[in-house]
Amino acid sequence: VVRRRLLQRYEHQPFISCLAGFYSCRWKRYQRRRTEPGKCCCKMRECVFFPLLVGAFCFSLVFLYMWGEAKNDYNNFDWYNYGNLGFWFLWSLVLLIVAAILFMYITLLLVLAMCLLAEGQQLYLHWSHKIGTFLVLGFSITALFILSVLWGDQWKTVRLSFQITAPYLHIGAITIMVLLSWPVALHAIRADKKVVQVIIVGPYLAILLFLFLIPLGMYSPCIREMGTLGPKPALIGHRGAPMLAPENTEMSFQKTIEHGGDGLETDVTISYDGVPFLMHDSTLRRTTNIKEVYPNDTAQNAALFSWDTLQELNAGTWFLKDKPFSCMGSLSRADQNQAMKQSIYKLSNFLRLADSQNKVVIFDLYRPPEKHPYRNSWINRTLEVILNESGIRPHLVLWLENDMRSFVQSVAPGFQQTMGIKAPVEDLLMDNVVKLNLAYTEMSSEDIRKYAAANITTNLYVINEPWLFSLAWCSGAHSVTTNAVHTLKNLNQPLFLMTPQQYNIMWILTDLTSVLLISLIFAL
Repeated sequence: VVRRRLLQRYEHQPFISCLAGFYSCRWKRYQRRRTEPGKCCCKMRECVFFPLLVGAFCFSLVFLYMWGEAKNDYNNFDWYNYGNLGFWFLWSLVLLIVAAILFMYITLLLVLAMCLLAEGQQLYLHWSHKIGTFLVLGFSITALFILSVLWGDQWKTVRLSFQITAPYLHIGAITIMVLLSWPVALHAIRADKKVVQVIIVGPYLAILLFLFLIPLGMYSPCIREMGTLGPKPALIGHRGAPMLAPENTEMSFQKTIEHGGDGLETDVTISYDGVPFLMHDSTLRRTTNIKEVYPNDTAQNAALFSWDTLQELNAGTWFLKDKPFSCMGSLSRADQNQAMKQSIYKLSNFLRLADSQNKVVIFDLYRPPEKHPYRNSWINRTLEVILNESGIRPHLVLWLENDMRSFVQSVAPGFQQTMGIKAPVEDLLMDNVVKLNLAYTEMSSEDIRKYAAANITTNLYVINEPWLFSLAWCSGAHSVTTNAVHTLKNLNQPLFLMTPQQYNIMWILTDLTSVLLISLIFAL
């Protein structure tokens, strides 16, 4: 009888051996100890370290979520690193992969710990995993701190994401609490004192109650009654279609037009001899082959070159070599050949293209540096090109530059005056502003409605991710500037759109199902 009982107990050990082996590197039965009823699940040192494991999980989860939602701005992150390091690399993608690996590692350790606790085993984390836990905790905290200092606006993106993901995060949190109910119930039953049981069950029930009620404070513009959704925002190609072609080139703007974009956005610099051309960076190093043609002038401001010199440069080969976006698809052979032949694009040609296709244009106008011949006449020279050389119809121009706005209105009253910052409605109407061009982090459905009531529309930039575009759509934005016209054009309705009734049903069913399951687990 004793032998049979020992064999029956041994049959259960392989599972525990795997758990303890991976968690503690204790593969032998004699190395492990069961938790006695009423006793602590581990020694004092392990009790102190276990909160660090939970903390590492929490911080790694926060960082992974933050960086996952930051995908919309990965290109800006890589561009920032290019400016500091001098070479292009997809650091954003590397950081995402590292964050995912560290989170999976720490999650595995936590799951192993929960399973060991459920099996009544004492916890002992191997020293190598303790080092790993400290590394994950240190990396996550350091990364969050650095990003908060250098890129604090990303927390605004996280807050915006909650307006979309909160209902689904709620379901995920409730699911985790259901899974945790098993080890909590086991330890509460094994406890020999009422006080210990209250200490174990009390915080669990408090967190559960908080999760049950938290939907009362949730808000999402995508939870709305049927028939109240506004029209789909117009799509303005940011430097054209930079995921499909070299930015700010003729090919890039043609791709935007091919995929049904409603407008074109660009950046305008003035050459040393007064020719406005399209260039985002202050130097030519990133988007041309100047390093090969003029290696000694790579750090020189783009506005200090003559137009004849600029015409000698290739503005497309870098795109095929550096692949500036991690989500870029493969180009056809014809597109590759076309990209390799791209050159710097003149403003006048850009405007003629937009006019021929009836597309609105908006651009950032960069003032030339000191000692530039057009330093003090940059706006006048740009207006000459727009009004006299390009032939574009004035109503297609969204004039963004704030300097000399009154003068611009007097010589080009047909321009759509556009402001780049929020301001009181009265001040905007006084300046004849008809559109706001705002960073998406300033998105507010309340402000959008307020401006729309005064016939002032809102454009949000730069929006690439479908979830963020969906939020802008639900918030009432008139248009968005995007790198992904080809993707967003195919979105026929906002993601995560639901009625309040559908959301209430989802919320109540989730809570009721979890209550039933948790009650059954505690009862058993």
